[in-house]
Amino acid sequence: MVSTTIMIDHPAGLHARPAAQFVKTAARFPCKISVRKINSEKPPANAKSPLSVLTLGVNQGDSVEIVAEGEQAQEAVDALVELVKSNFGEPAAAHS
Repeated sequence: MVSTTIMIDHPAGLHARPAAQFVKTAARFPCKISVRKINSEKPPANAKSPLSVLTLGVNQGDSVEIVAEGEQAQEAVDALVELVKSNFGEPAAAHS
């Protein structure tokens, strides 16, 4: 099992396009991947399910825990962390 915690900095959080990219990236790997909003009562969501990821209600500034189990677990976590760090392929939001 591989896990990591990372903050979501995208203005939309894990909603709409960023959530779709997150799910698409997770789906490339054969392992089981879950994502959980830190400090939330909601159970972990299947990272390969768009609806499950959206129902977490992750907003900008929230931290999530990504957990992967099975074949290519480390690669999956690394790819998802890289996606989040790249701000889902968008320029970083300007902080005022």
